[in-house]
Amino acid sequence: MAEDSFPRLVSLACHDLRTPLATIYGFARTLTRMEGHDERTGRFLEMIEEAAEQMTGLLDELGTTARIEGGRWEPALREADTLELARADDERIAVEGTGETIETELESVQRGLHALAVAAVRFGPAEQVTWRVSGRELELSPVTADAAPVVTGESMRDLGSVVARAVIEELGGSLELVGETLRVRL
Repeated sequence: MAEDSFPRLVSLACHDLRTPLATIYGFARTLTRMEGHDERTGRFLEMIEEAAEQMTGLLDELGTTARIEGGRWEPALREADTLELARADDERIAVEGTGETIETELESVQRGLHALAVAAVRFGPAEQVTWRVSGRELELSPVTADAAPVVTGESMRDLGSVVARAVIEELGGSLELVGETLRVRL
């Protein structure tokens, strides 16, 4: 298999998996909206919907990484505020500081910053982490010794962290661990 064949194969698989996944998601949503389900069946249908949404996100991340590795990623650059990029609807992630408007691939960077923070919580373990934003510089802490190899993408235990690193570096940014703080430059 040629060197660039595997990233192309992964991209193709991600693309092809979307059709059956969309079918599952569509039917689950349709059934959820129908009346007459008992509470248990309703919960099961909601779980199927949520799982389909998670799988869609995972396919997006895997597809992005495959395109980056294959040299075929064409990010759609838009203006975004770095403080807003770090914000998340997750009580475990606090954000403070002052942002700066930059041009970046909004969805991938936002998803990546969220993944880095969630990995710090999950693998820390930590109850809460904080993004401190100063323009293009973002600092995430605490990143414990247990979480550090996962959050930096050195350990292949969290897809979101690995993809975050690839996206940020492909866009010209960097990640560096200093003590219990992950420094991200966008």
